[in-house]
Amino acid sequence: MTTATTATTTSGTTAAVRSSAQPEGRPVDQAVDHYDRFLAEHYTWMLGGDLDALAAAQRASLSRWGVTPDSAACPTAGALAVDLGCGPGHASLALAALGFDSVLAVDLSRPLLSELAAHADRVPAVRVVRADVRGALRELVRPGSAGAVVCLGDTLTHLPTRGDVAALFADVAAALAPGGTAVFAYRDLTVPLTGTDRFLPVRATEDRIMTCFLEYPDDYDDYTVVVHDLIHTRVTPDADWTLTARSYRKLRLAHPWVVQQLGTAGLRVRHEESGPGGMRTVVLERGA
Repeated sequence: MTTATTATTTSGTTAAVRSSAQPEGRPVDQAVDHYDRFLAEHYTWMLGGDLDALAAAQRASLSRWGVTPDSAACPTAGALAVDLGCGPGHASLALAALGFDSVLAVDLSRPLLSELAAHADRVPAVRVVRADVRGALRELVRPGSAGAVVCLGDTLTHLPTRGDVAALFADVAAALAPGGTAVFAYRDLTVPLTGTDRFLPVRATEDRIMTCFLEYPDDYDDYTVVVHDLIHTRVTPDADWTLTARSYRKLRLAHPWVVQQLGTAGLRVRHEESGPGGMRTVVLERGA
């Protein structure tokens, strides 16, 4: 059910506000619903708006991290790469551009997969698969056959439990060839933000403004954070702004815990990076 109210923007104009009741399903269902019904149409825009440019930047990062078809010790394994939680697919396109013969682009969001499929019709290496990342590797990839597995875009925090995260690490290790590379990127939101620090600007253009607001409720202790996505839009420069807002929960994953679980799964850290907003990137290798 959708309701409408009004709110005053910072410029003093009146804006319509649309909000939708949240689903009562499992956390993973809530995340999928949030993307399919709300965030997917804005996702590429909020990353910069140009999928080809995003793919080129991602290719440069992956290359710098050593994610290449010949990086696996097994000479035949580098042909296959897997992009878990691929979204609109800039990492999948980057992996194909790096020379992987086959790239499985896995996600549950139909709109985002459709966007990727339309863009990848000229990239035969990319295969779009709608599947839950928690079981995709076991169902789609022969053990020890993948040259690279990437899981970017904060996908890990969309999983229902920390146990699911640890199980995914084990699946990645099993899917990789000896010497194969894994890359995980996620936000460490374990330290609660307070006051205005809870408002995180995402992107602003002439007709669209996106902000995230983080809420740390007591009902789940330190397990989740509620993310409120706020998007203002207007049709023309002189029109009133319309605010659309939806919320969903994300896991709070402490970086030391993540590194420990990756080691338990048999993955060796090769490189780490920290970025804005608590973003962490970990590049790993499966041992022989």
